[in-house]
Order: sequence, then structure tokens, then C-alpha cells
Amino acid sequence: MMKAINLSDRPAPEVYSHAVEATGIGRILFVSGQVGVAADGSVASDVAGQAQQAAANLDAVLAEAGMSNANIAKCTIFLTDEANLGPFMQAAAGALPSPPPATTLVIVKALADPRLLVEIEAIAVG
Repeated sequence: MMKAINLSDRPAPEVYSHAVEATGIGRILFVSGQVGVAADGSVASDVAGQAQQAAANLDAVLAEAGMSNANIAKCTIFLTDEANLGPFMQAAAGALPSPPPATTLVIVKALADPRLLVEIEAIAVG
């Protein structure tokens, strides 16, 4: 079971939790960074398309392990351009469970392929 923990002296964030407590853990799944590359090798040219594909790829890995995004306790997001933050947030809305997992978002210089604009990695428990 997972429980979101947020600081009581400030409003709870909408898109992440300050912490997530996981109890009764039977398994921990460490998911490598998922990017916006489709099964056919195509890559969307914009961050919204890549964010949606990266989230779909993450969901597919979780499903392969018998889990869903409801099992995500911690998520790390890498963006290559801070200007993409708004479009990423709009595209990723609804892709993560409620309450949202503990999340870190980092702006990085580049990812493994110059076409890539976003990468999402996760730790899931179940």
C-alpha cells in the first residue's frame, strides 16, 4: 500500500507528492528511463508527443511486470529544455496515478539521442 505524504504547513502539490510511504512491499521494480520512441522506431518531433509515448512505454514495461502506474512510488523526469516544461506537464497530465508519486524533474543538457526531449524512469512497488 502506498500513502502520499505532503507537508502539512503548505498546499499539497498537484503533480507530485513530497514523499510516498510504501508498506507491505512484496516486490520492487526499477524501471529504466523510458523515452518517446515508438515500437516502430519513430520519434515525435515535439515534447508532447514524446511525453505521451514515454508514458505509454513506461506503462508497457509495468504491464509486462504485472504492475500498473498505480504501483509507481518514485518517478524521475529528464527534460532537455526548460521551455518544454509547460507542454510536458500538459501532455503528461493524467499519465500518473492519483495521488501522484514522489517525483523529481531535472533539466539536462542532452539525452542519449539528440532527437530525444524527455525521459521518464520509475520505481514501482507491489
